[in-house]
Amino acid sequence: MSDGGEFLINHLDCTDWFHEHFWENTCVLHSFIRWSRQTLQIGLSLVLLTATGTAQEKLPKVGPFDWDLLSKTPATYPADDIVAEGVKSFYFKGVKYQGKPTRVFAFYGVPAGSEGKKVPAMVLIHGGGGTAFDRWVKLWNSRGYAAIAMDTCGCIPVGTYGNWKRHEHGGPPGWDASFGQLGSPVEDQWTYHAISAAALAHTLIRSYPEIDVDRIGVTGISWGGYLTSIVAGVDSRYQFAAPVYGCGFLGDNSVWLPAFQKLGKEQADLWLRQWDPSSYLGQAKMPILWVNGTNDFAYPMDSWQKSYRLPKSDRTLCLRIRMPHGHGPPGENPEEIHIYANQILRQEKPLPKFTDQGLTGAEAWGTFKTDVPITKGELAFTKDVGKWQDRKWESLPAQVDQAAGRITAKVPDDAKVFYLNLFDDRNCVVSTQHIER
Repeated sequence: MSDGGEFLINHLDCTDWFHEHFWENTCVLHSFIRWSRQTLQIGLSLVLLTATGTAQEKLPKVGPFDWDLLSKTPATYPADDIVAEGVKSFYFKGVKYQGKPTRVFAFYGVPAGSEGKKVPAMVLIHGGGGTAFDRWVKLWNSRGYAAIAMDTCGCIPVGTYGNWKRHEHGGPPGWDASFGQLGSPVEDQWTYHAISAAALAHTLIRSYPEIDVDRIGVTGISWGGYLTSIVAGVDSRYQFAAPVYGCGFLGDNSVWLPAFQKLGKEQADLWLRQWDPSSYLGQAKMPILWVNGTNDFAYPMDSWQKSYRLPKSDRTLCLRIRMPHGHGPPGENPEEIHIYANQILRQEKPLPKFTDQGLTGAEAWGTFKTDVPITKGELAFTKDVGKWQDRKWESLPAQVDQAAGRITAKVPDDAKVFYLNLFDDRNCVVSTQHIER
């Protein structure tokens, strides 16, 4: 028997396997016949792989996660009551919660005209109050990427934002609820389940014949950016990661400081050791695009900087003044993420790249490389101190010498923090590290 067959027999009794994999897949096949060619392609991939439980490359054992399990293609189940045009909705087998099997809801889609081709792919991790979003999958499909978006909190996209319906096979509730789960076994806590769901979703799409396994990236928003920061350190199969807002060092500075104070030092330290991205980011090996705003309410610039300095891999910063926080256009649509994906996965023209920076007297400077025209440079600065989220940020034009690859600007005498931005002809921005003085 194959590794996949052994996995199924070991984790389901024969009766369950027959019911879940024969009868359900038979029903799914009948429904597929009525669907479009594109949806049929998606569905057939799911059906064929559900029955096999294919074993894939083993991941190194990083953190408390069961990488032997997470490296095997999970079984899939239909979700016929949740329909989204152009994408497939389904459940896949998750890790156990309180000793019982779980399922994870997901959307998956492929770009139009991709039949018979190998395509790059994205794994999409939603933030707090969110769930799996079909529009996010379709956004990446429109860009020529296959994409999977999975729920991380045992919910389905029925209801309203922040109040999604939970399904009967879900795991623990998420986000802030994780602070109250420290008395439970590690495998019954939300971050364990969320990272496992992301890893299984990644393993699943890697098993699809239409996916180029050497061209897969991951991005996540807010709590999803937090999860992406952990994923970058524990799942080395990705070619790049792009956390939006989310970062580590939440116990140093974040919107959750009151929650840590309420926990008390011992419990707070336990949560941070187990679940803060700072415990994992140092092991990240793939290039990372870090996207944030100067006044983000949850993930402030000081913790963000400590986080992006941990990985030894290549990094690119995108720090916009007062970037709004949220799903939809703020967190899903930044063109920098699209260009970065194309840069890494399609070898297209990259974002500009800062190579060095400094402060000489009152002059801030940066050196850079670029394959595209630079339209302007900017000095961003604040004269304020205190809470990062409340600081007023201002900007002044910077001088750009594209031929020399150099940007300079005089820093106001009373500026407390500053950094430089470059804008290219695609309206993408790349940033230097911020400097405090």
